[in-house]
Amino acid sequence: MLNTLKIALAASAVAFGAMGVAQADGHKKVDTIKFLIPGGAGGGWDGTARGTGEALTKSGLVGNATYENMSGGGGGKAIAHIIETNDQDTLMVNSTPIVIRSLTKVFPQSFRDLTPIAGTIGDYGAMVVNKDSTLNSFGDLVAAYNADSTNVAVGGGSVAGGMDHLIAALVMKNAGADATKVKYIPYDAGGKAMAGLLSGEIKALATGFGEAIELARQGEVKILCVTSEARVAAMDTVPTCDEAGSKGTSFVNWRGFFGAPGLSDEKKAEYIAALKEMYSTDDWAAVRDRNGWVDIFNADADFVNFLEGQEEQIGGLMKELGFL
Repeated sequence: MLNTLKIALAASAVAFGAMGVAQADGHKKVDTIKFLIPGGAGGGWDGTARGTGEALTKSGLVGNATYENMSGGGGGKAIAHIIETNDQDTLMVNSTPIVIRSLTKVFPQSFRDLTPIAGTIGDYGAMVVNKDSTLNSFGDLVAAYNADSTNVAVGGGSVAGGMDHLIAALVMKNAGADATKVKYIPYDAGGKAMAGLLSGEIKALATGFGEAIELARQGEVKILCVTSEARVAAMDTVPTCDEAGSKGTSFVNWRGFFGAPGLSDEKKAEYIAALKEMYSTDDWAAVRDRNGWVDIFNADADFVNFLEGQEEQIGGLMKELGFL
């Protein structure tokens, strides 16, 4: 049903057991990876690329990792760059927005113009307010929104009609509010959106749970609800949005990696092997738990099949919410 955006990777999620040391052979799978990040510092893409690079290099699976932030065009600038350069050593991080922004024609390319490598993590959505906000619960937020939606600016690190906007509209719709009235303020990636919340430019923030959890631990923000089906162990005091009154809401934003369109089969296999083996390392467990991420792994053809299914599902929801 479209009242519940279930992009949880149930069919492709991997149930990982206790994390141990790297596999016995533990040898290097890839010499070097250049991570291309389609947004600014501090956002979910940035954290995913740098966290993945940290785990891969610390575990010895990758010899060296570098990072380049390339904002612009809702992620389109980075996509055009990797297509143009066709660099075999570059992996671009992306997530649900590559599907959304292709559907809304923010950029002409889609995942079909790249080499899908693997979906690697899931990050739940969250509704967040400043620590000094008078809104202390998701119910408070809905009440303020229903009283005067123009006075409740909700920010996000994606373009208007993009993923964070979609999350905000979804939770309001499932709480019985008019989702079309969301006063959405777009920022260039999650870091700038969080800065806007902390400075008081916006009253609430729709973002990834992993992007908010550390500031919540520090007492700088309040997470009103998380779009998981059950409370997240990394911060189990936060209610699910369903518990908080947004009935049936369930959303997991996948994040994963894409290579250049001309990537060789050999290079693709090396990247997939490194990412797959990464899950069995303590280095990855530390990164994952620090960020409150969900382990997933669907590579190559399985990843493509998932992306095609998500494209159909999200397209239907976006039409229902008036975004298409």
